[in-house]
Amino acid sequence: MDVIAPELSVDATDDTVNGIGLVPAALAAATLAACGSGSTTPTVVAPPVQQPQSVTQEEASRFLAQGSMGSSRADIERVRSLGYDGWLTEQFAMARETSHFDWLLANGFPGDPNNPEGGLNPTIWRQLISAPDQLRQRVGMALLDILVVSVTGVGTPFRGHAVAAYLDLLMDNAFGNFRTLIGAISTNAAMASFLTFLGNQKANAATGSQPDENYARELMQLFTIGLQELNADGTVRLVGGQPVETYTNADVQGLARVFTGWTYDSSVAGTSPERNRRPLVQNAAQHESGIKTFLGTTIPAGTDGVNSLRLALDALFAHANVGPFIGRQLIQRLVTSNPSPAYVQRVSAVFANNGSGTRGDLRAVVRAILTDTEARSAAGLAGASFGKLREPFRRLTNWARAFGVNSPSGAWAFGDTSSSSTRLAQSPARAPSVFNFFRPGYAPPGSTLAAQSLVAPELQLANEPSVVAYINYMRALVQSGTGDAVANYSSLLTLVQDSAALVGEVAVVLAAGQLSAATVATIRGAVDSIDGTTTAGQNNRVWTAVLLVLAAPEYLVQK
Repeated sequence: MDVIAPELSVDATDDTVNGIGLVPAALAAATLAACGSGSTTPTVVAPPVQQPQSVTQEEASRFLAQGSMGSSRADIERVRSLGYDGWLTEQFAMARETSHFDWLLANGFPGDPNNPEGGLNPTIWRQLISAPDQLRQRVGMALLDILVVSVTGVGTPFRGHAVAAYLDLLMDNAFGNFRTLIGAISTNAAMASFLTFLGNQKANAATGSQPDENYARELMQLFTIGLQELNADGTVRLVGGQPVETYTNADVQGLARVFTGWTYDSSVAGTSPERNRRPLVQNAAQHESGIKTFLGTTIPAGTDGVNSLRLALDALFAHANVGPFIGRQLIQRLVTSNPSPAYVQRVSAVFANNGSGTRGDLRAVVRAILTDTEARSAAGLAGASFGKLREPFRRLTNWARAFGVNSPSGAWAFGDTSSSSTRLAQSPARAPSVFNFFRPGYAPPGSTLAAQSLVAPELQLANEPSVVAYINYMRALVQSGTGDAVANYSSLLTLVQDSAALVGEVAVVLAAGQLSAATVATIRGAVDSIDGTTTAGQNNRVWTAVLLVLAAPEYLVQK
């Protein structure tokens, strides 16, 4: 019988794992000390980083922490072989495997009214853990954090298929143009249901009804321009010492008139999930044909719904805020919670012009973010004001990709990991609202971060129960996996008699070799306390090393 030694379960009243001071109080303190710089002074734009002649294993692992869902030893060596630019070029060229929607249809999930989300969780975990297009997965999920749709708020029949189609849309456009992307989400059934403009009708003078304003407001506030006018470096533009609002309620009302008349493609039966994959079409009788005015743009009376949408999105896309607003959030999702204004400005400049005169080129933006001086410089490793908390679900995918987790049956039985008391407090595509699991400007009230005008978005998910639940949930996964989705530790078992080599390898693959000497010593002590002469003991040594690295503050805070 397998026995875990030492015992690694966590009590919510204790700040240790068997006396190892890693969670939860030390975790919170380390995180507060380790998230990004919050300067609001515009800085001279520096040239982009030059590609190094060679990449160390630690540098490669750090790069993959920013640009992938998790790295194995083979992934690290691939980056070392190709270099940053070569790896990015390879990833950009990589085709997607089976889409979420097609996988549902091919794997026994044709759509069941009694199980409307059937198959959605398995296909999400499938791609995040096993798909080779690592960068696309990471950027697609970053876009989902910004352009939020959640299955919990989608009310269409076959809502699992609807959200699968939305995720496919994000993945398919992750390296495309932002203008194309906002056009696609604005005619997507899941988004239209989630933000309530599906079947939205023009004003009715007889009843006093007005068009639904929900999507018009969130399209501006969350998806394109934000609440306040920005400088190119992401700092708030001040006039007379005061910020300037980007839009008024009159702008919302004017833009809402554009989002009338949009409905399902009637050429597909409502009994088919395929309807959720088709772009919405116009019902001219429900569309507001009168004049539409917003943000200084006027769409003439008599303009049809399709052209009204085109003109509206063109106007939003051209707004000066879009580059810094979206660029800064993508930096937050990939690299650091508080990028410097200079970093934001460099990325914003690429959004405005990819070097060939094209605006909104997401491929160029992603490359700029990941190869920027601020992302690649070793200075961030030593700075207390650089980095970001790893999202809980990405800690699971980090572990799974690092150690070859697969699910031969296709069940991918991780399921819904939303519980904050027993799982991760986060599950992909299950955000509680359009504001995501966390807001980009969140800082824990009364914290050192807040006092320094810094933010730590992911800390909005962290509390004592969720920290404890993460450790206990990962303990079970590290040891036994779930269903047939289990890890392969064969490479680590060859190192099991040498705790320095074992912990060192786990630390490089999971944490880019960033564990402090004190943390390494603590984990080695726990490993060395386990008898390694038996098969059970050798397994326990590996499980202990992996779990304690996953619990270490230097892992939880991505630098």
